Amino acid sequence: MTTKKSVRSGATGGEDAERPDGSAPAWHQLESEEVVRLLEADLRHGLTDAEVRRRQKKFGPNRVTAQRQAGAFRRFLTQFNQPLVYILLVAVVITGFLAEYVDSAVILAVVLINAVVGYLQESKAEKAIDALSRLVITETTVRRDGKRHRIPSLELVPGDVVLLQSGDRVPADLRLYQVHSLQVDESALTGESVPVLKHADTLALDTVLADRKNLAFAGTLVTYGRAEGLVWAIGDQTETGRIATLISSAAEISTPLTQKIAEFSKLLLWAILGLAALTFMVGLWRGEKAVEMFMAAVALAVGAIPEGLPAALTITLAIGVSRMAKRRAIIRNLPAVETLGSTTVICSDKTGTLTENQMTVQEIYAGGRLYEVTGAGYEPDGEVRWQGARADLARHAALAECLTAGVLCNDSQLVREGGRLTVQGDPTEAALIVAARKAGLIQEDMNGATPRVDMIPFESEHMFRATLHDRRHGRVIYKVGALERLLDRCTDALDTDGRLGPLDPAAVHHAVERMGEKGLRVLAFARRHVEAGHAKLEPHHVAAGLTFLGLQGMIDPARPEAITAVAQCRSAGIAVKMITGDHLVTARAIAARIGLGAPAGTGGELVAVSGRELDKLSDPALEELAGRAAVFARVAPEQKFRLVKALQARGHVVAMTGDGVNDAPAVKQADIGIAMGITGTDVAKGAADMILTDDNFASIEAAVEEGRCVFDNLTKFLVWTLPTNGGEALVVIVAIFSGMTLPVLPVQMLWNNMTTAVLLGLMLVFEPKEKDVMQRPPRDPREPILTFPLIMRTGLVTLITTAGALFLFHWEQQAEGDSLAEARTIVVNTIVMVETFYLFNCRSLTRSVFSIGLFSNPWALWGAAAMVAAQVLFTYAPFMNRLFHTAPIRAESWLHIFGVAAAAYVVVGVEKWIRFRVARAAGR
Repeated sequence: MTTKKSVRSGATGGEDAERPDGSAPAWHQLESEEVVRLLEADLRHGLTDAEVRRRQKKFGPNRVTAQRQAGAFRRFLTQFNQPLVYILLVAVVITGFLAEYVDSAVILAVVLINAVVGYLQESKAEKAIDALSRLVITETTVRRDGKRHRIPSLELVPGDVVLLQSGDRVPADLRLYQVHSLQVDESALTGESVPVLKHADTLALDTVLADRKNLAFAGTLVTYGRAEGLVWAIGDQTETGRIATLISSAAEISTPLTQKIAEFSKLLLWAILGLAALTFMVGLWRGEKAVEMFMAAVALAVGAIPEGLPAALTITLAIGVSRMAKRRAIIRNLPAVETLGSTTVICSDKTGTLTENQMTVQEIYAGGRLYEVTGAGYEPDGEVRWQGARADLARHAALAECLTAGVLCNDSQLVREGGRLTVQGDPTEAALIVAARKAGLIQEDMNGATPRVDMIPFESEHMFRATLHDRRHGRVIYKVGALERLLDRCTDALDTDGRLGPLDPAAVHHAVERMGEKGLRVLAFARRHVEAGHAKLEPHHVAAGLTFLGLQGMIDPARPEAITAVAQCRSAGIAVKMITGDHLVTARAIAARIGLGAPAGTGGELVAVSGRELDKLSDPALEELAGRAAVFARVAPEQKFRLVKALQARGHVVAMTGDGVNDAPAVKQADIGIAMGITGTDVAKGAADMILTDDNFASIEAAVEEGRCVFDNLTKFLVWTLPTNGGEALVVIVAIFSGMTLPVLPVQMLWNNMTTAVLLGLMLVFEPKEKDVMQRPPRDPREPILTFPLIMRTGLVTLITTAGALFLFHWEQQAEGDSLAEARTIVVNTIVMVETFYLFNCRSLTRSVFSIGLFSNPWALWGAAAMVAAQVLFTYAPFMNRLFHTAPIRAESWLHIFGVAAAAYVVVGVEKWIRFRVARAAGR
């Protein structure tokens, strides 16, 4: 197979594209002539058909190639490669050996269901790369053999001359050499919230990706203007293609729970095998028969294996998925439910995630007054205020003219699609339309009353747009653009009453500085009256003699609900970090409004760094900075990916939110990736574990809450189930080491394990959230599932179960004269009733069941009632007596059984009360 090369890595159409020092070219740094030489291109005529065929053969098609994936059968088999599954498969073999085919089939079914669910969750990377391929394959206009051709972008080669115009999707990475007011929406690639104005000038070598304005990148969208450029990278070698490579190379991260379950399962596997072997050897050493000792070892193994654990794990996670879906969070990867509960850092993209992704005017300076504009986004909900009251345009003439200029000198419009207002054109112009509407000025009415006669389009070298309009008493020119291109051309200013007055440049610059400190993007507005017969608009008409109207400051505003959600996350001990491709000043301003950085009242400083600074840092230095900084601006895709890895290297469980192509590699690398459902690209969704259907950062807080509840309930299940298996195993061990008859048979252990897991243990997965779930700090990822206090409690209940069962086993035979079958039936019922009472201890790991509400989880009550009914059937039904070698027992025996169970409940309750008092005294 031939390896495809690209000019990025040093090969062009025919010759090596290396510089004299052997390095690959930095295309943004090179002059157009040097680019033409390296690519062996022809700007006037383009490539010949023969040359195109030669290069297509050499470089291949312009598409992102899918990575080779493991076959379906192999992916299915890998689902069985887990220690817990090994234990269950051993259980299948053992129960089959014991001829308990029903139990064997049930356990095998659990294993198969788990494998199928895991298999269906595979394929995130494949979907993400497919989405990237669809994104890149478009049609484009090229110049070949001196003629214009419309061809599939798949056929492009390095050195092709591509012609871009408004509405085109850029088909490959281009070095622009001829630009006419080109603006490109790169938000999906770089995170820049407004279209980027392009030019053809050379740039410094260390210019970051988002600032390489003489390049156009594959998959981005042309929103305005036109340009010509040379293809220098196609397919996998484009920036979009390199993101696909990052996605495929991102390591699959196991969740904290699956990691801990795997560790626990390995330990349990060897412990069970070791104890079973030790039991067998001790029995032989004591002179027992080998067959009997083998059956005892089998009984020990069956008793110790928690058959219900995989089912509880899957069902608990599935219930978490259902609860999250109701709170607008769709889970694509089941273990991600639990991961959210362990999250210590959320890395969020700014544009469209923490912000509205809708430019909004927030301040207007006109007539020497500073006006506030309320509301956010494209919906015209809000008003223009001065000194806290709505501004009446009849009394604020300068404000009215400033807003009028923003509407008339405008080529964009807002349309309602799917219940939402969207912009057709430039987001900045949309903000001007909405601001005017909030003051009562409607774009359609104004265009009809003041029709446009001529215009000077926006040009990068001019940095302004101007329009000529008809009015009742003559014609007027409106000019909008950068302050430095307007202020010097103005000779006077409009005051608040509509009269001409002297211009105060110092006051204007002061207003601009104040807006800039808030991260606002500022546009200036001016006008000039001309004679009625003036029909043509030329640049010299707006070069002098203008009247300054005012300024409008705008920003992509923070979502109000995101501010609340960030505060809730921080109160739960979760750090929130903004990682964006936008400018540092803007990012810092949004971060301050959202509440990122040091906690309020601590005096800590909001630490913000740029991508250029990150490039200079070693991995250890980056890890240290990643822990301190809250804002990372002008960040390239590789840097987002690197930041996530740096945080993971510090032991954090990282959630990464995003909606663009640029977010996908980091989203996939994160412990949990979160994509936006409405504005998110297919690439980001394909790489994510969770999708927010409302694009609302606040939904993440709800998902974290549900995730913590899931982890709590799984921990409760483990704390409940381990004494069950431990008690049964310890009963067998004590019996063998003391030389006594087995108090419980393997088939009885299977009944116990399977019925209690279903009727009792699974009831814990329906346990509602405890009140303090979001007031605790995140779990330390290095902390085991079972902390030392919980291990001690597990051991305590195991000992109570063992002691109670063995005591009644001897007492019922010696003092009451019961048969061996009756004594064994009493032992099984003792273990089950201890589990039933202990279930209510486990409904809260720190408090009494009465403090959380005995009836707050009706499933537990129904499960306990069903368990008692099942044990009555197990004890007294003749067919059950034959199947499980049980016998009916006396009524007095039930009093003994419930006495042991009640004692266990009281002891655990006292232990929790003591620990609570000690913790409160210690201030924890």
